[in-house]
Amino acid sequence: MQAPPPATNGPVIAGYFANWGIYDRKYNVVDVAAQASKLTHILYAFANLQEDGQVILGDIFADKEKHFPPGKSRGTPFMQLSVTGQGDSWNDQGNNLYGNFKQFYLLKQKNRHLKVSLSIGGWSWSKNFAAVASDAARRKRFVDTSIKLMGDLGLDGLDIDWEYPKDDKEAFFYVHLLYETRIALDAYQQRCNQLNQPRLLLTVAVPCGPEHYNKLRLAEMQPYVDIFYLMAYDYAGSWDSKTGHQAAMFGGALNTDQAINAYLAAGIPANKIVMGLPMYGRGFCNTDGPDCCFQGLPKGTWEEGQFDYKCLPKHGAVEHHDMQKMASWSFDPNTREYISYDSPQIIAAKCDYIKQRQLGGAMFWELSADQRPDHPRNLVNAVYDAFGRRLDQTPNHLDYPVSEFDNIKRHMS
Repeated sequence: MQAPPPATNGPVIAGYFANWGIYDRKYNVVDVAAQASKLTHILYAFANLQEDGQVILGDIFADKEKHFPPGKSRGTPFMQLSVTGQGDSWNDQGNNLYGNFKQFYLLKQKNRHLKVSLSIGGWSWSKNFAAVASDAARRKRFVDTSIKLMGDLGLDGLDIDWEYPKDDKEAFFYVHLLYETRIALDAYQQRCNQLNQPRLLLTVAVPCGPEHYNKLRLAEMQPYVDIFYLMAYDYAGSWDSKTGHQAAMFGGALNTDQAINAYLAAGIPANKIVMGLPMYGRGFCNTDGPDCCFQGLPKGTWEEGQFDYKCLPKHGAVEHHDMQKMASWSFDPNTREYISYDSPQIIAAKCDYIKQRQLGGAMFWELSADQRPDHPRNLVNAVYDAFGRRLDQTPNHLDYPVSEFDNIKRHMS
């Protein structure tokens, strides 16, 4: 059997889009549009996995019902605007898709290199994976319902974010789940007469902690997976006794270089490995810097101890860099608050590493936390520039003849 062509033809710059971002964060698809020429893959977080194997949308209103008003400039009192500048009508005939997924379909029409996948699971919604993967009937329901969502919503693939298989048995069934999903994605393309188009994507979000990745059957997963997105962050946090670097490339008990070497040694091709980059910082109170004791966590932007990158460094704090470890942080000697995050300089250094190791590219968690596109510290721009403004140009999909939505079936414009 002939091996399929590579899923990418240049550097990947992927970003997770969190559907809850349209609320308090006021981050919409139109904000992605401002940088769509510099992104290759959007990973839409998250779909939920039910106990019976059914994959369902995480927020039906945000995902497929919200009608966006006209206009497209961020910074207006609404900020909840359409990619095309035209508002969604309430008088359309037929059964039509609205919400974020309509906006992403419109964005894909304008940016033919931009692929959008539905990400299933995540930290909060991974609890049913083990039971579903180990049961043939539930696996089939997973495959059928996830691919139906993909085809109905006009997407380019599926991203599985199982956090985490806890033993070899679960890892074994994870391979089964991937195999059956891959076969069904190819069958969907055959049914739609699209075998002359790029393969629909099957990607996975995978851990960087040895206690997790050593349990995975990576070599067996590899034939079915197009991209392994390494979650290369959260190496330090409230669970530790001392402060640390949450995304260091080298040094410490956990680091990204160690994980990448392990994935390569397991037989994952370098061009399938995409390194995750955090768009957030982890903070610690009553401390004196890295590798020090701490007491308590700061309030954070949205949740305790966690700050959007665009809020950093905080007023009064000084930014520091350790180029040996490829780590950066801020420290305020007056408040004794330490925050670990990636600065533009560290992002650029990590991109040099990605190029040297000939990896597939970079991924961000998650896009709403970046600086505005015109800001000198914007991280998407930092990666785009570091990659020499070259990107994966593999085209996306626009034809969905079996979508349940009339406007997706007829290529709305």
